[in-house]
Amino acid sequence: MAWILDTYSMNVGHSVPSVVTGKPVSVGGSRGREEATGRGCVCTLREALAHLGLPIAGARVAVQGFGNVGRATARLAQQAGARVIAVSDEWGGVYNPRGLDLEALVRHDREAGRVGGFAGAEALSNAELLELECEALVPAALGHQLTGANAGQVRARMVVEGANGPTTPAADQILADKGILLLPDILANAGGVTVSYFEWVQGLMEYFWTEEEVNERLERLMRQAFAEVLRTAQQEKVPLRLAAYMLAVSRVAEATRIRGKYP
Repeated sequence: MAWILDTYSMNVGHSVPSVVTGKPVSVGGSRGREEATGRGCVCTLREALAHLGLPIAGARVAVQGFGNVGRATARLAQQAGARVIAVSDEWGGVYNPRGLDLEALVRHDREAGRVGGFAGAEALSNAELLELECEALVPAALGHQLTGANAGQVRARMVVEGANGPTTPAADQILADKGILLLPDILANAGGVTVSYFEWVQGLMEYFWTEEEVNERLERLMRQAFAEVLRTAQQEKVPLRLAAYMLAVSRVAEATRIRGKYP
């Protein structure tokens, strides 16, 4: 992204920091971008727990994936008071019903290259992690992890889609029938693209915000988005995924109607 910025800027004769997002902070990137997707996940998780009348303090969270999104989600959820009981990577996972020591786990992962073998937890497979009893299951790695074959075994109160498309349509229906609240990817993992938008705005202004300002703006927008999607779902009596799409399409349709048809 820094090379794209440089190439474009050299061709127009001056620096254009708004031309692309995802840049390093040193060349006009946004602070808070690295953790933005995970922060958005935790924000929607907190709002959804409140909707169900559950506190985030002590809530059990299982996170599939320990890359950028999964690691940030686990750490920020723990900071908010949740109990992260399991995490996994492509080789398998670790589980501690009392809660994982994430700082020690991150050190172990950095040294060993995987979460497996961590002394403070039991080993479990990715498939077993998806079936743990918990308040929130966060698939934050690959698509199509919850399917018609395994969704019936999910015991979480809610699923927070940190990854893109981790739940198939068949699994969607099964989870809905089981009364499991699903926070769709278009809402739950929108923190990253939202902070990319913030980066564009900062580049246009050529005025850059502190990380605290970025995080505060992100959380405000995520809370607002959750409230609007939830309200649509309740009014139309549809799942949150469909409500999010209905809301998005209605906004585009309204803007198109107002702008008219010229030429």
